[in-house]
Amino acid sequence: MHNPDRRLPFQGLLNARDLGGYPTVDGARTRWRSVLRSDDLAQLTPDGFRELCDYGIGTVLDLRWLEEIALNPSPLTAVGTAIRYRHVSLLTRTAAEWREISKGSQKEFWKCVVLERAQPQLREVLEAIATAAEGPLLFHCVAGKDRTGLVAALLLTLADVEPEAIAQDYAASTRLLSDAYLQRYADVDPADVLENVRCPEAGVHNMLGFLRSQGGIRAYLRDIGLGRATIQRLRARLRD
Repeated sequence: MHNPDRRLPFQGLLNARDLGGYPTVDGARTRWRSVLRSDDLAQLTPDGFRELCDYGIGTVLDLRWLEEIALNPSPLTAVGTAIRYRHVSLLTRTAAEWREISKGSQKEFWKCVVLERAQPQLREVLEAIATAAEGPLLFHCVAGKDRTGLVAALLLTLADVEPEAIAQDYAASTRLLSDAYLQRYADVDPADVLENVRCPEAGVHNMLGFLRSQGGIRAYLRDIGLGRATIQRLRARLRD
């Protein structure tokens, strides 16, 4: 039986979950144990790392900036495992560069900013997912909420998941992170911590509106350089 909140049992992670079981607009459900999302794997305990390795994951895609990886290297690069590890930064080369590009953007429209201004990087990430070997694939950033949340929302959209379910998947990060982050950053103003982990459902609905303005998600993906076969492979990750 699958955990109803989709959380994965990897000790040390706060925001790891399966994108399977979501309802689609045509009455189907997304595939289980195919696409997984999480926060930073550097947080795994030794037991959690063993659980990750035993789960059957074939590929891990690390969306973090190089400066973030330098601070907290992936445990997959320290020991030999059968899991294929790939790094593709979703946004710009550095955090400072992205802050300058996205300056002033509200959380409710952050996804739209990425779709407009980080298209080459987004194409590379989606190509990496589409061409990965068979077996469960996990992608992650640091908190697993924004960069990871955007990729999850795009994949769920391509799988024709009901819009409310996509929005709820994104917003779930707020619930999963809030208590732990308030403890982790006890010296920071609690209001700032809670704002940092806030993942408003409106962010997904605005993203879906942006995609409609581009002719739909398939048209958008073709416009950023993905071929039809790649788009179909992406969709097949979550749909039989």
